[in-house]
Amino acid sequence: MAPTITLYHSVSARSFRPLWTLEELGIDYELIMLEFPPRAHRKDFFEINPLGTVPALMTVHGLMTESVAMCQYLVSKITDSSLAISEKEADYPHYLNFLHYGESTLTFPQTLVLRYLHFEAPERQVTSVAKDYSQWFISRTKLLNKALQDKIYLCGDRFTIAEISVGYALMLAEYVGLLAQCSERVQAYWQHLKQRPAFINAVKKEQEAATAQGISTQAAPSLRPYSTHQ
Repeated sequence: MAPTITLYHSVSARSFRPLWTLEELGIDYELIMLEFPPRAHRKDFFEINPLGTVPALMTVHGLMTESVAMCQYLVSKITDSSLAISEKEADYPHYLNFLHYGESTLTFPQTLVLRYLHFEAPERQVTSVAKDYSQWFISRTKLLNKALQDKIYLCGDRFTIAEISVGYALMLAEYVGLLAQCSERVQAYWQHLKQRPAFINAVKKEQEAATAQGISTQAAPSLRPYSTHQ
């Protein structure tokens, strides 16, 4: 039977979140690789995702375009998955908070750093914006540092998709060059997450799929089309 889930993905882009989640859950899926940014390389992709962005997840229920929402959707397909915190558990509010903190608070500022320091043409680069939002990101990791003060996972005393949401933001920080400015505790947390078999498998799957589909294996956040800031 053909997979009922198709993930459109660029190497190490936000779409890594649902890819990692799929590997953690062991769900069968089809992985379609796209050069980054897909809106510039695949105009026909707009027919699939009107935003022209990754991730795009096609399910039996239709299209999804938000990476954290995809993770929530995927864990909802597995009854009593340990990757989710249920409403009956005391840590449910913290789970929701960290799930969205990973994208809204930690990932967004880094996209501005990437855009205005690396992705834009030289005449549109704004180093002051990149500098300000680099500091903004570092400051916002204080909550994460405090949360990890006496535990290795953010909520429920176990690995959940909150780790995947926050973990991707730290993965991005490693590419952007900001991870080294985070606390030792935050850096150690990320190193711990990277050891998970599903994370390792997700990296392997995206590399293999990119090669098989004739797509560059270079990580999207490491692309420097114009920048002299290496």
